[in-house]
Amino acid sequence: MLPVKRFVDFVEQNSLFTPANKILAAVSGGMDSVLMAHLLKAAGYNFGIAHCNFMLRGPQADADQEFTRQLAQQMGVSFYTVNFNTQQYAADNKVSIQMAARDMRYQWFAQISESAGYDVISLAHHQNDTIETILLNLTRGTGIAGLHGILPKNGPLVRPLLYLTRDEIQTVIVAEGLNYVEDASNASVKYARNKIRHKVIPLLKELNPNLEATFENNLRNFRDLETLLDDKVAELKETLLKHHNNEVHISLEEISKLKPQRLLLFKMLQDYGFTEPIIDNLLTVLNKHAGRVFESTAYTLLVDRGKIIISPKTGFTVKEISIGQDDVSCTYNSYKLTVLHDDSPLIIRDNSLAVSVDAALLVYPLTLRAWQQGDVFYPLGMKTRQKLSDFFIHIKMPLHQKTTTPVLQNGNGDIIWVGGYRLDERYKVRNNTKKVTIFELYKL
Repeated sequence: MLPVKRFVDFVEQNSLFTPANKILAAVSGGMDSVLMAHLLKAAGYNFGIAHCNFMLRGPQADADQEFTRQLAQQMGVSFYTVNFNTQQYAADNKVSIQMAARDMRYQWFAQISESAGYDVISLAHHQNDTIETILLNLTRGTGIAGLHGILPKNGPLVRPLLYLTRDEIQTVIVAEGLNYVEDASNASVKYARNKIRHKVIPLLKELNPNLEATFENNLRNFRDLETLLDDKVAELKETLLKHHNNEVHISLEEISKLKPQRLLLFKMLQDYGFTEPIIDNLLTVLNKHAGRVFESTAYTLLVDRGKIIISPKTGFTVKEISIGQDDVSCTYNSYKLTVLHDDSPLIIRDNSLAVSVDAALLVYPLTLRAWQQGDVFYPLGMKTRQKLSDFFIHIKMPLHQKTTTPVLQNGNGDIIWVGGYRLDERYKVRNNTKKVTIFELYKL
């Protein structure tokens, strides 16, 4: 029997949509999105189905498209579909296939919503997707925000299946005899998320068979704690941050009263680019060393008598960071860079702040630095080199971002990666790659 009551209860408890709303359901044809469509229909909501054909899997993709068309027809709801030349878009915009698909998908959803009057876009993520996201965040390093998992609502995007586990979805699908299509790539352990899904979570479930229920309870606690923290920090900013022209002053006496001091001070100064390591160093000199100066990318913090003074920087030079072969992370101004070595030729496709590099080509120590006049590299997908200054112009990067964008340089002088934007063609993962090194940036 379809879990309609639980579905409606979850929708109402999280204020995802109402019977008066018009809902655009993103349906791939897979098990999760098919169940979502059936639940929307059984609950009596006003919805239409949208399906993207990325033209990457030949006849199988066409079959998925026809399946969803027939599903919409059987349900008597509006059907929208589009064929994307994903490979051409990726080449034209110099992005990965996964990023191209994501960009085109959400842009199209927004266009359909506006033109056809849909209020929300419904996506079929479930509990296990959230667990996988949290475990990935934990392995890569995260703050409290990384522990709340996938949110039920984020602007016009809603996820009404987050109350269900993958096993529960499969049980319902089988019991109801619902047809769906399967993407073979879901079974591969080539990607980090699939490794978590197929290798890590089964082991955790041996320790705790009720893993999903435990995580769901943890998620509620994490989200509540995040709300409490955000409210507390907003209150502290209002009362403790004193603005004087272009400076911000904070009393050392008030800082000494903070509990927990490190966390609250970091959250208050985070907007100015001051990282956790800087806060650690700052706390060791408060009330001891007047005149000490700390720097973020765009601000200077001065420890004065009785207060700290934060002021914007002008004409500053970003420092360089050396990365050794055994380093697993480093902090570069307002970024944290993590380094992970993997024995499989893994390619990062859906995260612009992460990149896989052929490990055999790396010459240590590496350097993380700002761009310099005369820098050149071979942008991914191109056979000719390009000045970094021209690349910035091509992607229309604002001037102030040029000085803060991290550039990863190999020990032989080559630029490996323009952090968050483009890998060098020479360092991409190829068919004969044996091991990769994964670099990932986090904005602090």
